[in-house]
Amino acid sequence: MKKKTYEELVKESPVTYEMYANMEDDGNRYEISDGVLELMSPSPLFIHQFICHKMQVMLDGSCRNDFLILAAPLDVILSDTEVRQPDLVMIHLSRTHIISKRGINGAPDLVVEITSEHSLKRDKLTKRNVYAKYGVREYWIVDPSNFTLEQYELHDDYYELLDVYSGEEPVRSHTAPCVSFSMDELVRSIPVPPDQLK
Repeated sequence: MKKKTYEELVKESPVTYEMYANMEDDGNRYEISDGVLELMSPSPLFIHQFICHKMQVMLDGSCRNDFLILAAPLDVILSDTEVRQPDLVMIHLSRTHIISKRGINGAPDLVVEITSEHSLKRDKLTKRNVYAKYGVREYWIVDPSNFTLEQYELHDDYYELLDVYSGEEPVRSHTAPCVSFSMDELVRSIPVPPDQLK
């Protein structure tokens, strides 16, 4: 079977995971949003990638006995027509059955998205609604422009904003009690002055 291009698939509806998994590799990253194939934003900025890497290292340091901490690109297949690539996911070791060769089949316990000017609306509205709908217990939105972390916790089928972390205040989580770091720790670890990155 001939692999389809992005241009061919974007005209089809709904796009399923199988169609997406068999598309021609053009070097870009995509997600499926409610059956619609979406091209992801341009390559992430240095600060995005550094924060993602540093958070993964810090979370792995305190949580590796309880959780798998994985970074994008990795398909999180929430349904046949809803496939996301969060920046970071945490999966409790008691739930490794959701991991397969193709990615994560179902809702991780905790998802982290690091925003950019291109993704702010998508992270705060679209993805927040999607992750709640499919049962991700906790959702963090990290904003590198002001070094804050918004923490959302699932209640029934919607997210409640639990806290907004900045400065030295330690980030705490009911979903992952092993979590213990502050946003200032992240800022202090950046190898160049943050003002140089704006």
